[in-house]
Amino acid sequence: MPGVETLNFDSPEETRAPEKTRVDVVRAGNTTAARMVLEPGWVWSECVKPVAGTDSCQARHVGFVQSGTLHVTHEDGSEADLTVGDAYVIEPGHDAHVVGDEQFVAYEFEPRAAEEY
Repeated sequence: MPGVETLNFDSPEETRAPEKTRVDVVRAGNTTAARMVLEPGWVWSECVKPVAGTDSCQARHVGFVQSGTLHVTHEDGSEADLTVGDAYVIEPGHDAHVVGDEQFVAYEFEPRAAEEY
């Protein structure tokens, strides 16, 4: 593997597109990263739950918000709005929805979530 490698989310190795969702995946060595684009009206329990087959999202998310707002509700009772410039960690056991009329765009760096989400 080269000492410096660049990857471009506009030329992803893989794209997944459940309802109102686009996940572009890039890989370099042991690293996997994803760009998530969630459309207005996106709700995890409506758009991804049918694909995931679990009652709540069981992925751990680590990322950075580029645009939009996502409201996350965790089964432990905590909740937060993720918005532009926020770095975040979301533990398994949550639901979420896009707030407002703007796409939510985030970059994820948790390899398992990027591979499986």
